[in-house]
Amino acid sequence: MRYLRIIRGIRIIVYLFMDNKKVSEREERVKKLGELKKLNINPYPAKAERTHTIGRVWADFKKLEKNGTEIIIAGRLRSLRGHGNLTFANLEDGSGKIQIAISKKEVGAEDYKIFTKLIDMGDFVEIKGVCFKTHKGENSIMAKEWKILTKALRPLPDKYKGLQDEEEKFRKRYLDILFNPETRAMIEKKAIFWNSMREFLIKKGFLEVETPVLENTTGGADARPFATHHNALDIDVYLRISMGELWQKRLMVAGFEKTFEIGRQFRNEGMSPEHLQDYTQMEFYWAYADYKDGMKLVEELYKHIAEQVFGTLKFKIGKFNVDLGKKWEIYDYMETVKKYTGIDVLNSDIKQIEKKLKELKVDYDKDGFNLTRAIDNLWKYCRKKIEGPGFLVGVPVEVSPLAKKYEDNQKITQRFQPIIAGSELGNGYSELNDPTDQAKRFEEQVKLREAGDEEAQMFDYEFVEALEYGMPPTCGFGMSERVFSFFMNKPARECQIFPLMKPKP
Repeated sequence: MRYLRIIRGIRIIVYLFMDNKKVSEREERVKKLGELKKLNINPYPAKAERTHTIGRVWADFKKLEKNGTEIIIAGRLRSLRGHGNLTFANLEDGSGKIQIAISKKEVGAEDYKIFTKLIDMGDFVEIKGVCFKTHKGENSIMAKEWKILTKALRPLPDKYKGLQDEEEKFRKRYLDILFNPETRAMIEKKAIFWNSMREFLIKKGFLEVETPVLENTTGGADARPFATHHNALDIDVYLRISMGELWQKRLMVAGFEKTFEIGRQFRNEGMSPEHLQDYTQMEFYWAYADYKDGMKLVEELYKHIAEQVFGTLKFKIGKFNVDLGKKWEIYDYMETVKKYTGIDVLNSDIKQIEKKLKELKVDYDKDGFNLTRAIDNLWKYCRKKIEGPGFLVGVPVEVSPLAKKYEDNQKITQRFQPIIAGSELGNGYSELNDPTDQAKRFEEQVKLREAGDEEAQMFDYEFVEALEYGMPPTCGFGMSERVFSFFMNKPARECQIFPLMKPKP
């Protein structure tokens, strides 16, 4: 124990030393900030006079050098190397990095002194100069003038070590992006992911729409919502848990035939590598189409996204090797569950399923546990064994309160879910447009809520009223950014730019 206390004490001393070092570096920069102000130099001007990005300089370097064209670039200093009356630095903007040279002869003794004494790595500067090659043949910019754009008060992390702590990477994601090219590339790919989806749907004739984020009743999914209070109307409201499903169906009633929305939705549930509480979702609704039409379109959509974003249809996802280019299989819900568990979900009660869950050592939430949750947990055990790609079909009505039933089998619904690497990466169905049937299913959901199931759906009377005016046969489908994280083979949280973090104590 004595040795442990000594080691612990040494760690504390080292931590305090490092912390004080950071403080002293910041204080030193604050002093330099004051010196700049004393010299009547604005350390935070409103505008840069940049004429060229660094990327453009690289592209046109030979021409710019040959013509002696004077250019103005701007960016962050990523390194500083002094050599008497000449200082070299690397300057970086969003398009690239290039070496700059600051010479006492070129900028003048006074400006050179200010640069070498008051400018630090991490500061943003503007450089007016010309292109030249060093004696080692390196493309560079010789500065004729320089100007500070932003004085950085905190030093950047060590360029080789970067941020080591995972939580610190998420908390200071801006530094992670600055030092980690993979993080930057992931963000760029994610933008292409949503844009490729948008482009695909618009070309297919879908209209992009916006629906409410705040709702009186949540709809479109089985999930626990975030609740808040609307002060102006003095009512309690919820953050949406779907991408406007019941609103987009109202648009089908209104006569629109193809709509989609990409936006943020919120579910007040547990965290896992696959699940988030605040994330982006896409949903489309297609009049005069059914789940079979939806499956064809979704397969085409996923292949389009994969090729546009990743340039391939083959992915390593966890333990699975997935090829989106091969034939997509059809997985029947009942047959699949029976294959892996021996349970016939349509002819088993909650006690039988619960016994099987315990036998399989499946951990599940006991609060509000019911037949619907029992069946769902059994399926989740089975799906982890399926590589895909393919579609899950024949889902029981108990777990599909918004899907149309098969005409020849009222116990299952016309629902489809893409199955890839052991998970459902989307959800769609032939939408229920019978107002009487919909009202009955909402009533069943209300009973589940009253029994303690906080994920059961609420009764949306106004939506049922809209259905009574008539909604054409419609196929709906939704997918979230989890698809992107799967294709990246990373946890969903890691694929968000700024994941939610607990505040520091």
